[in-house]
Amino acid sequence: MSIAAGLVGLPNVGKSTLFNALTRSSIPAENYPFCTIDPHKACTLVIDPRIEKLQKIFGSKKTMPAYTQFVDIAGLVRGAAEGAGLGNQFLAHIREVNVILHVLRAFEDQNITHTEDKVDPIADYETIMVELGLKDLESIDKRLQKIEQLSKSNKSNPQQTKALTEEKTLLEQVKSAIDQQQIEQAAELISKSAIETVPLLCAKKSLIIANIGEEEISGDTYANNPHYKSLVAKFGIARVIPICAKFEYELAQLSDEERTTLKAELGITHTGLEKIIEKTYETLGLITFFTCGPQEIHAWPVSKGITIRQAAGEIHSDLERGFICADVYNTADLFPLGNTNTLKDLGKIRTEGQAYIVQDGDIVLVKFNV
Repeated sequence: MSIAAGLVGLPNVGKSTLFNALTRSSIPAENYPFCTIDPHKACTLVIDPRIEKLQKIFGSKKTMPAYTQFVDIAGLVRGAAEGAGLGNQFLAHIREVNVILHVLRAFEDQNITHTEDKVDPIADYETIMVELGLKDLESIDKRLQKIEQLSKSNKSNPQQTKALTEEKTLLEQVKSAIDQQQIEQAAELISKSAIETVPLLCAKKSLIIANIGEEEISGDTYANNPHYKSLVAKFGIARVIPICAKFEYELAQLSDEERTTLKAELGITHTGLEKIIEKTYETLGLITFFTCGPQEIHAWPVSKGITIRQAAGEIHSDLERGFICADVYNTADLFPLGNTNTLKDLGKIRTEGQAYIVQDGDIVLVKFNV
């Protein structure tokens, strides 16, 4: 499955700088609003140390890691839902992503302007959420009109009428919450409901990127940053990722050897990219399975809880359509032994039917007939 993460935030919070760091790209990142006029997209390989180990074991000629697409969406401003700034067209691009990365400024710098004239990441987040909610009102109103039409034409179908009535009630509650600018409450109503309805921007899964200053990188100094602390208090430490976009960009320009040396000097074990991808996978409920052979090692990201037959469809639709069974074993069993022959002797390679639930780190060989 393809994974798309959208970087969203007010102008001059470090979105484009972070995007450049994540993708080693070269988008302009100037000190004025709306520098990014079109959404920029780039793919970044997902770093997974298991791939290198698998390549050594199988002697594979090449590797195919999973990848994440990052989308740099231009800065929003208050009133974007009504077309202020350039927001109206960019709000539509947020619909395309799986997860929103809220890039929030958590550093003080008088040389970098702020559209609201003060650094307040919580207020910035609320501004963005209000704009997303206001944009959602358009989708809600259109759906309510459609429900009204469908209700008139389905009066003879009690089951359909009941479903439409329930959806209408839900959307009216969501609309009321948005009208009162209680956007998080509106999002919670959608996320907790089993009723299917139109996808809403404010209800998309999201992470918080706290863009800290360079002086706060080493030794977890950022933990004392008042802006970072306010974000953790609101969202919880698991959802907030502290990153210095400027440093990550500079780090991305170095050679592998230079980067390793600098990370060691500063005591950095994981780069910003690794933290973001790890949290994105966690937020979206993703795991990785592998197909391995002498030609290539291929990593496949899939949703947790997927069956082996559905996973086979990620490789090719024919494999799902003609699925018979699959040989399955896990990297956790393979790596200590270092070869598949010993694994086979120990009975660790299993033949699984179509209902088997794929586990993270599974290596699969699908057998099919079409």
